[in-house]
Amino acid sequence: MTSRTLHLLTAVLFLLISCNQKQAGPPPLFQLMTNTGIDFQNKVVNTDSANIINYRNFYNGGGVAIGDINNDGLPDIFLTSNMGPNKLYLNEGNWHFKDISQEAGFPANKQQWSTGVVMADVNGDGWLDIYVCNAGHMENGALRKNQLFINRHDNTFIDSAEEYGLADSGYTTQASFFDYDGDGDLDCFIINNSPMVNTLDYVNQRQMPNFAPAAANSPAARRTTGGGDHLFRNDNGHFTEVTHEAGIHGSLISLGLGVMVGDVNGDGWPDIYVSNDFFERDYLYINQRNGTFRDQLEDCMQHISLASMGADMADINNDGYPDIFTTDMLPDDDYRLKTTFSFETEDVYRLKQEAGFYHQFFQNALQLNNRNGKFLDIACYSGVNATDWTWGGLLFDMDNDGYNDIFVTNGIAQDLINQDFLDFFANNMAREMQSTGKRADLHALLDKIPAHPLLKKVFHNNGHLQFADSARPWGFTTPSFSTGAAYGDLDNDGDLDLVVNNVNQPAFIYRNNTTETTHHHYLALNLKGAGKNRFAIGSRIRAFRKGDVLYRELMPARGFQSSVDYHLIIGLGTNPQIDSLVVDWPSGATTIIHHPRVDTSLTLDQPPSPPKTPHPLAPTADIPTQPKSSPRTLLTPIPSAFQRHQEDDNIDFYNEHNLPKMLSREGPKAAVGDINGDGLEDIVIGGTQNHPAQVYLQTPGEKWIKKPIPSIDQFTDFEDGAVLLFDADGDGDLDLFLGPGGNTAPPYSRQLQFRLFKNDGKGNFTLDPDAFPANGNNSNTSVAIANDFNHDGYPDLFVGGRCISREYGATPTSYLFINDRKGHFKDIAATNNPDIANIGMVTGAAWTDLTGDTAKELVIVGDWLTPRIFTWQGDRFKEIPTNLSQLSGWWNTVAATDLDGDGKTDLILGNLGENFYLKPDKEHPVKLFIADFDGNGITDKILTRTIDGKDMPVFLKKDMETQLPSLKKENLRYSEFAGKSIQQLLGATALEHAKTLLFNYPSSIVALNRGNGQFDIRPLPATAQFSSVNAIQCLDLNGDGITDLALGGNEYGFLPQFGRLDASLGQVLLNDGKGKLTAIGTETSGLNLTGQVRDIVRIKGKDHVFLLFLRNDDSPQLYRLP
Repeated sequence: MTSRTLHLLTAVLFLLISCNQKQAGPPPLFQLMTNTGIDFQNKVVNTDSANIINYRNFYNGGGVAIGDINNDGLPDIFLTSNMGPNKLYLNEGNWHFKDISQEAGFPANKQQWSTGVVMADVNGDGWLDIYVCNAGHMENGALRKNQLFINRHDNTFIDSAEEYGLADSGYTTQASFFDYDGDGDLDCFIINNSPMVNTLDYVNQRQMPNFAPAAANSPAARRTTGGGDHLFRNDNGHFTEVTHEAGIHGSLISLGLGVMVGDVNGDGWPDIYVSNDFFERDYLYINQRNGTFRDQLEDCMQHISLASMGADMADINNDGYPDIFTTDMLPDDDYRLKTTFSFETEDVYRLKQEAGFYHQFFQNALQLNNRNGKFLDIACYSGVNATDWTWGGLLFDMDNDGYNDIFVTNGIAQDLINQDFLDFFANNMAREMQSTGKRADLHALLDKIPAHPLLKKVFHNNGHLQFADSARPWGFTTPSFSTGAAYGDLDNDGDLDLVVNNVNQPAFIYRNNTTETTHHHYLALNLKGAGKNRFAIGSRIRAFRKGDVLYRELMPARGFQSSVDYHLIIGLGTNPQIDSLVVDWPSGATTIIHHPRVDTSLTLDQPPSPPKTPHPLAPTADIPTQPKSSPRTLLTPIPSAFQRHQEDDNIDFYNEHNLPKMLSREGPKAAVGDINGDGLEDIVIGGTQNHPAQVYLQTPGEKWIKKPIPSIDQFTDFEDGAVLLFDADGDGDLDLFLGPGGNTAPPYSRQLQFRLFKNDGKGNFTLDPDAFPANGNNSNTSVAIANDFNHDGYPDLFVGGRCISREYGATPTSYLFINDRKGHFKDIAATNNPDIANIGMVTGAAWTDLTGDTAKELVIVGDWLTPRIFTWQGDRFKEIPTNLSQLSGWWNTVAATDLDGDGKTDLILGNLGENFYLKPDKEHPVKLFIADFDGNGITDKILTRTIDGKDMPVFLKKDMETQLPSLKKENLRYSEFAGKSIQQLLGATALEHAKTLLFNYPSSIVALNRGNGQFDIRPLPATAQFSSVNAIQCLDLNGDGITDLALGGNEYGFLPQFGRLDASLGQVLLNDGKGKLTAIGTETSGLNLTGQVRDIVRIKGKDHVFLLFLRNDDSPQLYRLP
């Protein structure tokens, strides 16, 4: 009987059952099975000697391994237990398993605290062995020794770890077997968690100094205490530790909870990702192809999870490169967030940066492989950043639609970070012990810790880098404390089933009903390796079809403490066609099969080949996100003499509580023009305190040389927020306007003066002290733009007010300056246009003709604002009603050009983006309430988000109490605070007179002008939503005569609760001439730019056009167009 026939008969059986039991309905995609013969339960019970108080990893649970241990074609199951026996279940078919643990050599009276497990053919005899990791037993290292159970081919195993050199006695979480050195056998990488750590004094322990072995503080001595990761090389069947010489961190602070091996850079060699718990950052070891690794995490990733737990690696967007998912502890439920969680303070975050712990934040991370050595975390964009206390994450195609989905295990048996428990029980008991000198009743304390089982999180990949929470509709409805999990096709029907190890609950066995209930096709692969790697670990598989690629990598150890089956399933969705199947074997051989049959299992043998090292992936020319030919990039980075921008060390959060973000770090801005009249474009870059604005003159050789300007250099105590070159006095040369910036200078202080420097025509500037009114200015600025809006032949100015220093949310003053034809200016906004003067926190503006009457309208954007458009009406501006008026965003910039070729000017508006902690929309706005709520004379700011129709505070109880101490008296417990809206906390009347700001639209957009104030609003492509868009340049980038876009972004100025926006490397969007924009990758654009881009200016050289990207607290980067 063919597998296809079997599937049809099974489907008929399902239909018959559903006809006879109409009330039951069709089975869910995943069906929790009973009566399977698996009665395993990982029981973990607090005792005097072993409990959650004295062993930090007490509830980390056990693992799962799936593999065919007797070579009968059916995957078997191994489950580890912490305090009980490990169990091996033999698959007898038809969803029945037999417990053969004791006869197989796994005793019921084991003493080890078992954690992770992996099935691998360690001795290369063609039979899967079982490696069991052990931890716990802080006083007895002998009981922590890992065990290697060698398969004796008769359903029995013998522990041979000592013989093989793998009896590591650390606090081992997991191990992975793979061939790191290309010699054809399996080596071993072991991750250990460490004993208790409670300080930040670890910066010097990451590196492994070459101490003498006898030294008491040597790395070897540290590792014997149970910490440190290990790499073992397989030397003819015996494993030799090569940790130090291979470049692996072996220090005490390697708090390893997850390890994933895969070829992250496509060079044909396995790399290693290690996820570390709190304090220590994760490691990304790139294989140097010479027996060593380099930890390049900080080069490759912009930030990572803080309490990283499990890790997995798979391709989520079918571009042929593996992406990386790490799990953390951030709750997605607001009540649990406020009762069980606390974020790092700004002080702690900065202290950890100084100590070398890199940028870590409490959230899951979904690191998208950018195919150029960089990864970009898009977890918030994808909707997978928060899954509560999460152990393992598995990336695999759960419904065979051709895209890898995400399954996570979560829950801890006791919420030991429950804030009420910590405040009211643990602290009270500690105080009582201190005052009485009596030892507390341990069990009385433990009994007070609450428990809250969680539903699993299951995310369905929609094919566009976004995921939908599908746990309930797919059948995951049982709350639990789940830790290890593994997948495998337990019934050989062409879809992947699941086994989940729970704490203090029976293990879950989920049957996948995809094959029976959908029309999705698949291809199953059984790879037969050669030599000492008989199961072909490290093989890379690509199924090409219709220009894209489905990528798989055979690597069993995945997720958390678990290992998946070797039988690969490639889901194909409703399309049964595969153009070609390519298998790159670890030996370097390649197998290519054209148009393989689908809906069946295909067994492939590794072809014979002469010994050779693995080779890189073949060019992925068929992948749609990569161009078929790219002889050169559109932009070429060019070295330059532009000096690094040096930001002030001002932390806004120290002056104002609970700010959404800092405003003091928004420079530099720049302006371009021919300053000295030589026909070449020069540039002025705005300055910061102690680093005044800089003037660079262009040479005929397309270089820029800094020119000292004494009149500017004297202003060392100023910061520039707006920079403009324009002919203020009509004498034919460009004068320089500098508007104040930052967030420190008091209103009407000297540092907030507007400054106009008159040009003598040769590039020498002199300050004109009478150019602006002497009564001063109350605000920092963000933008200055010139336009003769009163049509008298002289340029007038709009200057946008950014903020009043240290009064976030207060309304700064914006200005409309009329030119008196002598280069002196008078503001008319306060009298003629108070709606512009008091428009709000402006970030960008543009003059452009939107109505087709040749006169230019004024477009203004800002924080908490909708885009607004004003037209000149003789003596004042009148607002034009538009359909942009409902889009209240944290807008950063606006640019104007005709994108669709209809003769009307369109708008491009840069916003916060869709990859942020806060995710507002029309129905769920974020709000800022501003008032002196407690009557202490200080203006308070309360940030809320909408949950179930209520305005819920964004910040946690202690953060709110710092600002409003009265809240503590009225909401003593966290549980009392957590469920209340801001109206319930303060009383509805307290908000009646509060200023309220709204944020309901985060996307960066194109607004195609349809006339009469109507715009066709289109979000920019997905990659432009991964971060903020701070700067935009409109120009033809690919020489087709059509205007394209260059974008710059990123924003780091948030509290640790919000993380960072850093997933922009610069962006090129190519225009088809009809307004459709397509993002191109860095391999074609040439942009590979980290940092916070604040401005992009276009500079015309003698022979080329250049773009200069200006970055905050970093060096400007110059790019040349062809």
